[in-house]
Amino acid sequence: MFQSFFPKPLWFFLTVVLWAILATSVWYGWGNTLGHLLGIALPAEDATPSIGLGHFLTPDFLWFYLYYAISVALFAAIWMVLSPHKWQWWSILGSALILFATYFSVQVSVAINNWRRPFFDGIQDALSEAGKVNADQLYALLVIFAQIAFLAVIVFVLNRFFISHYIFRWRTAMNDFYTNQWPRLRQVEGAAQRVQEDTMRFASIMENLGVALIDAIMTLVAFLPLLWSLSSYVTELPLVSTINSPLFYAAIFWSIFGTLLLALVGIKLPGLEFKNQRVEAAYRKELVYGEDDPQRGRAMTLRGLFSHVRRNYFRLYFHYMYFNVARSFYLQADNIFAYLILIPTIITGAITFGILQQILTAFGQVSNSFQYLINSWPTLVELLSVYKRLQSFERSLQDEALVDLDQQFAKHGEV
Repeated sequence: MFQSFFPKPLWFFLTVVLWAILATSVWYGWGNTLGHLLGIALPAEDATPSIGLGHFLTPDFLWFYLYYAISVALFAAIWMVLSPHKWQWWSILGSALILFATYFSVQVSVAINNWRRPFFDGIQDALSEAGKVNADQLYALLVIFAQIAFLAVIVFVLNRFFISHYIFRWRTAMNDFYTNQWPRLRQVEGAAQRVQEDTMRFASIMENLGVALIDAIMTLVAFLPLLWSLSSYVTELPLVSTINSPLFYAAIFWSIFGTLLLALVGIKLPGLEFKNQRVEAAYRKELVYGEDDPQRGRAMTLRGLFSHVRRNYFRLYFHYMYFNVARSFYLQADNIFAYLILIPTIITGAITFGILQQILTAFGQVSNSFQYLINSWPTLVELLSVYKRLQSFERSLQDEALVDLDQQFAKHGEV
């Protein structure tokens, strides 16, 4: 799955993490100093954020673009020299481009959040006193929003187009790897399905799930500092009373609580999904053999195999039922949680309508990012089942028994 597309996957991903930590540490520790040495006039940390497309062309953003490009170029050059790989342009530079495009998309959300304060404060002023705000001011802010929204559409479409090609290249790499080893893999039960269907499903799930994960991480990078700064407007929480940076800690607590709750409730689902693939494959295999061999595919045999399919599906339905109950209750509570913790601040009139909108948006972005596992749990379960099937498939290349891994993982699905 990974060695077909990435050079030496274990070491590659380890160095990605280490390089990211190093590059991030340098950026936050000495980024401004390096920028000044290069003659870039960086704004002060407490400077008023730019409203509109100028947000993306400020000196600090231009300096970040250059810094990111240099960091990626150095990392890619090292790997391309030390461990050349057929797919390195897609797996290394393509991954870096997706990361940057996703970060840029998140910054579009930040730009819109910056726009919210002047626009909704203008709405509040217009409603509170006639003539205080003229129509041209609000129209001008709506034009700015339209510009940002147009940019968001362009970036989103281009990013998804590139990601689709990126994922299909990954599937192509897996397909080439497995077909080159086909003489050794063809004896494995369901080999054709694993090469054709499982690689397709793996690529499809990674396209959606991987993008969501990157987006969640980049959203946290962009909105956590913003939520921290907005916490200065809120000093009191219900039941907790006065604490520092209450919005920041409330978002983390609520998200961790939901993640642990759903992980506990859905603990049996991965094993059942994996076992479901096995019983479906056994049933399909007997049907295929029955097309050519009159001694195979007999009614009694098919009924027995289908009974295993039915039994596993009924187990899935039961476990998904209480999982969906817990998930739905949590997500409904999530809709009002931010308002709940803001009530003491709202009733004192400590914030304007524009600041309230900024807080709600930033809190929602951070909370949703921390809730990645909650929002993606059913898809993660499916990915785990596909991953385990392909992993056991690849073990045959090392002459390892498949049945041990299959049975070991399937036990988690037993009730």
